[in-house]
Amino acid sequence: MAEVKTFTLTNDETGQSIKLPIRESVQGPAAIDVSSLYKEAGVFTYDPGFMSTASCQSKITYIQGEEGLLEYRGYPIEQLAVNGDFLETAYLLLYGELPKKDELAEFDHDITHHTMLNETLKNFFNGFHYNAHPMAIMVGVVGSLSAFYHDSLDINDPQQREIAAHRLIAKMPSIAAASYRHNIGAPIVYPRHSLSYCANLLHMMYATPCEQYEPDPIAEKALNLLFILHADHEQNASTSTVRLAGSSLANPFACIAAGIASLWGPAHGGANEAVLDMLAEIGDVSQIDKYIAKAKDKDDSFRLMGFGHRVYKKYDPRANIIRDVCHQVLEKLADTNNPLFELAQRLEEIALSDEYFIERKLYPNVDFYSGIIYRALGIPNNMFTVMFAIARTVGWVAHWMEMMSDPRQKIGRPRQVYKGHARREYIPISQRD
Repeated sequence: MAEVKTFTLTNDETGQSIKLPIRESVQGPAAIDVSSLYKEAGVFTYDPGFMSTASCQSKITYIQGEEGLLEYRGYPIEQLAVNGDFLETAYLLLYGELPKKDELAEFDHDITHHTMLNETLKNFFNGFHYNAHPMAIMVGVVGSLSAFYHDSLDINDPQQREIAAHRLIAKMPSIAAASYRHNIGAPIVYPRHSLSYCANLLHMMYATPCEQYEPDPIAEKALNLLFILHADHEQNASTSTVRLAGSSLANPFACIAAGIASLWGPAHGGANEAVLDMLAEIGDVSQIDKYIAKAKDKDDSFRLMGFGHRVYKKYDPRANIIRDVCHQVLEKLADTNNPLFELAQRLEEIALSDEYFIERKLYPNVDFYSGIIYRALGIPNNMFTVMFAIARTVGWVAHWMEMMSDPRQKIGRPRQVYKGHARREYIPISQRD
């Protein structure tokens, strides 16, 4: 049996030393196991934002930010994005291996035939104000799925967990499209089993009862690529939220609804929406120099959205992949005279050549390009994060399934460093000054 490596921690005041085991990883840094630290030494670790804390062990996604690497189950994202299909990637994330031809056909059939929404569920949409943000609708409707599918709520049954996972992946585009249709006052469109996952989403968003709709192949290809790139990203805020909710043994629909709520934040999934808001604020190419100067001024609150990444210290590998597709979409689908796209392209040129951005590694990230592509496809800003949620649902359910099958799983209970009042006695209101 291999010897377990340890890390020795010494208290300078008491001289007490304890040895903590080191958990090795297949790739990336090892982790010091501090689970016994409070019991043995009576102290907690303090790590705001979990910058140096591993909350779990996982076999799903690996990120090496310093080198700009992203792998799903060991496969480089570049290979999956160029050669793969979104549902093939979903299968890989869920089951750990790329599917064989018959396995993919069965999985595709299962997902496709779960896309219909219960007719009663469709009534939920009418309860939302006509201009409700689609993400608000998504949180509510996805959370309500547990009221409709009692046959997949036993989280201790692996088969029921799998059924729930498939339903979530299948129904997310239908719920997203219905949220969009409600927002614009259009009737909900039924899915078509003859279409691919991404083409079906476009169909449900843009078809009308008046005429046949055929999704544009370029738009379908762009969505397929975006969804692969957004399918998972390790222990990010929304995935950690899903895991934390799941640790309480909540049903999977509630856990994914919690993930959607976390994703909604502008610092997370809302970043691509913030990119378009930023471009609208700049307004015109003639204003770029002014706003670049504002971005460089540390005393100015203006920030260039869609540049740099908390994890990646080199170019975001997803941005490298999506950049070419972004230009293809702009060339084929967008109005080439659109000042917004001209502005985005100019900002991209500056970020790739200006020493200020290069030194600080503020390269365009995946949010910069995805927002531009969504706009070119005619998708409104308030649907950008919804599109992100559709793709990320695959990663969420993969992590949820992995967590639920882990015998070491415990309910999440972070600790704190208390900085409030010390103990004090209650004073009757008549005696208070």
